[in-house]
Amino acid sequence: MPGRIVERYEHVPVTHADLDWADLITLDLSLYEQPGGKEELVKQLDHAVRKVGFFYVKNFNISQEEVDRQFALGREFYSLPLEEKLKFHNEQDLRTGEYNGYRPAGNRVLGNGVRDNVQVYNIPKFDDFHPRKQPAVLENNIKEIEAFSRKCHEEVVVKLLRLFAILLELPDEDQLVRDHLYDVKGEDHLRYMHYAARSAEDNAKVGDLYGPGHTDLGTVTLLFRQPVAALQIQNAAGDWRWVKPQDGTITINTCDALTALTGGLVKSSIHRVHAPPADQAHLDRLGVLYFARPNNYVVLDPIANSPLLNRLGLTTNAFTELGQHLTTEEWVKVRQSQQQRPRVSAKISEDGKYTYDKKDLEILPGLHATIHN
Repeated sequence: MPGRIVERYEHVPVTHADLDWADLITLDLSLYEQPGGKEELVKQLDHAVRKVGFFYVKNFNISQEEVDRQFALGREFYSLPLEEKLKFHNEQDLRTGEYNGYRPAGNRVLGNGVRDNVQVYNIPKFDDFHPRKQPAVLENNIKEIEAFSRKCHEEVVVKLLRLFAILLELPDEDQLVRDHLYDVKGEDHLRYMHYAARSAEDNAKVGDLYGPGHTDLGTVTLLFRQPVAALQIQNAAGDWRWVKPQDGTITINTCDALTALTGGLVKSSIHRVHAPPADQAHLDRLGVLYFARPNNYVVLDPIANSPLLNRLGLTTNAFTELGQHLTTEEWVKVRQSQQQRPRVSAKISEDGKYTYDKKDLEILPGLHATIHN
């Protein structure tokens, strides 16, 4: 029986608020195949990833129609009754580091009695290692979802990995690509993410934040343009700035695994989700994201054959300094387990700073997550 027609997705208007927008570079990937284009892109990338870890890309060979179809599918999933969505949720799996499938809103208390307002649905990459039952609205469109997932990898992630290899002066620009092969077992995933609008009273109790400052745990995260302003980044001066939704772009942030592989050269970007400005405060916020990670077997030690890292003396990282040589699979499991396990709510100061007990932030003995205020 054919699935029902998925109506076109309509984006809401952008904010008219006068916000402190972040000054981010935009990499034009149409330069990638041109003579000298990769080298020009690397020059632009160098400053962005060392100082902030955020940038835009444009001309990435994924049409706006393809992007909007994913937003439409996310909208259709979140419009399902809660009891239907909960068929794809497993609380015990979450607590043991399995993050694919559905996570309902309200799973955590942020502080002052206010629960989180975010729903997450993760679809693992189609590498045949993550078989999962999908809700009908997604299963009926699964080939299209797979095609989009693969395009995220091939058209964006692979190109960025080659640029990072050039930046690191690696002898082979495909070295990082081989550690991120789509059809080899890994934890990459596509995400539909839904933030429900919250009252001004509740927002005030949690510092006007939907989520406090953090870093992502993989290689890079792709955030497809959506118009409800909420994402903020911490710049090199330690100030929070809003990320502006730019037409025809993907916002990219660099993440913990890439920081580990580069001995800290590439900054794992610090970001948070703020309540939207007044003219968008009543709007729910739907996101489409793709999370890229090294293949599961990759050991997250600093890359030994990078002339640049060796010249700079960047030969250790937070793991190796503890005598740990974690694979991606091990890192994802311990970090996801820390993120998802039950914990006491944060103490939130009047100026919106979050403080957790140290035990709630422990990832491994001697290694703790950081909440960035």
